[in-house]
Amino acid sequence: MGLDDPQAQIVPGCGPLRAAPLDAPLPLRQQIYESVRAAGRISRTALARDLQVSPGSVSPLVSELIGRNLLREVEDPGAPPPSGRGRPPVTLGVEPAAGLVVGLRLSDDGHTGVVVDMAGRPVASAELPRRGADRSPRALLDEAAKLTARLICDIDATRILGAGIGLPGLIESGTGRMRWSPILDERDVALAPLLSDRLGLPVAIDNDANVLTMAELWFGRGRSLPDFAVVTIEGGVGMGLVIGHTPWRGGGGLGMELGHSKVQIDGALCRCGARGCLEAYVADYALVREAAVALNGPLPPRGEVLGELDAQARAGNPAARAIFDRAGRYLALALANVATLFDPSRIILSGSRMREDYLYADAMPAEIAALSLGAPPPVEINAWDGHVWARGAAALALDRATPKLLG
Repeated sequence: MGLDDPQAQIVPGCGPLRAAPLDAPLPLRQQIYESVRAAGRISRTALARDLQVSPGSVSPLVSELIGRNLLREVEDPGAPPPSGRGRPPVTLGVEPAAGLVVGLRLSDDGHTGVVVDMAGRPVASAELPRRGADRSPRALLDEAAKLTARLICDIDATRILGAGIGLPGLIESGTGRMRWSPILDERDVALAPLLSDRLGLPVAIDNDANVLTMAELWFGRGRSLPDFAVVTIEGGVGMGLVIGHTPWRGGGGLGMELGHSKVQIDGALCRCGARGCLEAYVADYALVREAAVALNGPLPPRGEVLGELDAQARAGNPAARAIFDRAGRYLALALANVATLFDPSRIILSGSRMREDYLYADAMPAEIAALSLGAPPPVEINAWDGHVWARGAAALALDRATPKLLG
């Protein structure tokens, strides 16, 4: 387990890199389009081989997609000409200008957004601080609309095909209903239809850990993995699971709430209102809550508490060190449980705060192994920039928009 450059393993294209066709295949037209997008650039021959179909089946559909300006022919400068001279061979690529989608991440700390084209390339980004104490759905709709307007101020709005939105809490991804969220003071809200009406766009919403998992599946370490788990620790503790190159959300769309699994009966109070949840010991707010009894001197501003707690722990403050040690043990327990329950090929600790290593000590792999039934999977850390959540939400929008675009 180590802190690696997240760009080091990124290959051209975006979307899952499937090694074989799906068990329940999509229409061949969609398989062609998604395979070209995932590859970034691919020849017709290689495309037919990857899809395990005849070139004669591929050619007419490719011609149709080119005619509809959804695919384009691209010269491959890295390939030698057929006879050592003349034009390089022609490959296929997605036409980026075929449409755009919006991705938003809404949170207590502020909101981020991106616009990406059909090839998954960001064309705009923006941030919006959360203002005031109003935690009503109406206020959240206002902020989402303001951020979206800021994102598309220089873009032809008719090119926008839809929006994907991630936020913390219990979200029914299929229906777009928000059962509970720490950033809202109401429960059981049909949030996706409200956002769609306000933005004037088709909207898909999901738990923010699931959109982070989409970022790993479409742009990051999980593109070529058929199965993997993503765990993130920030304001809360989130988890996403991919099975067969597809995010798994449970029967009701509410699965993978690792942060609210119980690790201590009648334990510390969680922000969900229950006691003993994992995130009540590991999440940022839990560490900040404990910091008041550990730090020497007056408490710094809230945004600087974790940094000061870490600094004092490294300097030998035993109380500060104990807070991180306990959080690390609970995290190891959670990862061991993930390994035991799902046996993923890899666990990715992902997010924009993974550069802060106070939870990820060298002893972590050994502790996970000691708590696991068998040999645990590799655990990797992927530290992204702060827009990763919005990019994952954009991937959700691309996933939903593609079948409609293809007809």
